[in-house]
Amino acid sequence: MLAYAVRRVVATIPVMLIVAVITFLLLALNPGDPAAILAGEDATTADIDMIRESLGLDQPMPVQFVKWITGVVTGDLGMSIFHGRPVLEMLMARLEPTAMVALATILISVLIAVPLGVIAAWQAGTWIDRAIMVFAVASFSIPVFLVGYFNIYVFSMQMRVLPVQGYVPLAQGIIPCLTSLILPSATLGLAYSALLARMTRSTMLEVLNEDYIRTARAKGLSISPVLIKHALRNAAVPIVTTIGVAFASLLGGVVVTESVFAIPGIGRMTVEAILQRDIPVVQGVVLFAAFTCIMVNLIIDISYSLFDPRIRY
Repeated sequence: MLAYAVRRVVATIPVMLIVAVITFLLLALNPGDPAAILAGEDATTADIDMIRESLGLDQPMPVQFVKWITGVVTGDLGMSIFHGRPVLEMLMARLEPTAMVALATILISVLIAVPLGVIAAWQAGTWIDRAIMVFAVASFSIPVFLVGYFNIYVFSMQMRVLPVQGYVPLAQGIIPCLTSLILPSATLGLAYSALLARMTRSTMLEVLNEDYIRTARAKGLSISPVLIKHALRNAAVPIVTTIGVAFASLLGGVVVTESVFAIPGIGRMTVEAILQRDIPVVQGVVLFAAFTCIMVNLIIDISYSLFDPRIRY
């Protein structure tokens, strides 16, 4: 398994290089001049040229790319044009809110979706199955921002039991932190639980039709060990994959939810950087999201052997 993990990590190098090249070209060729935006409306051409020279934007594109990729290799993602801070430092400062929201969202999704998916597969074709699938389709179809504003109106403005917006760092207390996470995580968890419930139902239906499940039922085993110990464990591989992909996308930054609930996370920082044409920040976020997806997929692949002993690396 160690050799497999090392090979996968080495294989990420060309993938990250391709992502870096595409990201650099898309942003470099995009219309708009960061120097002009930074200089303001009343700036003269000389002022804009001076800013471009100080930022290194007057150099040829290959030279800019070599300087940028050299810094990335050494752990330097560059400096923010508008904030004057290292991009890596800004990412680390915004990582905790995004990571906490992602963890809470995945936890809520798993606790809701997996039991519902198992029950729907067990009661396939009945009104229970149809009701769960209607809930899943409705949850996935309703826009996230609409659910977020509804939760704010009900739980914050009417009932006044949860904060409207913002994030309380974990260092200021576990309870205040968890309280600030309930609304955004529940809003996201509703959408992700719908996707996960449908996946759980589909995979469970396939497993429940296998011969060993019928044999277990014929031997007199009750439904609980058959569903949990035998069926769910063998159906876990695609379910875990779905959970991992969802977690990776959440760590990349959830733009709408972080904007609605004013969470100072990576997604909100990305929107601000795009609007400000802060190219180093956008490049750093894209690389971080790509690296996160690759590492999460590696962890998922390695975990397969824990759920299915037949898988060997």
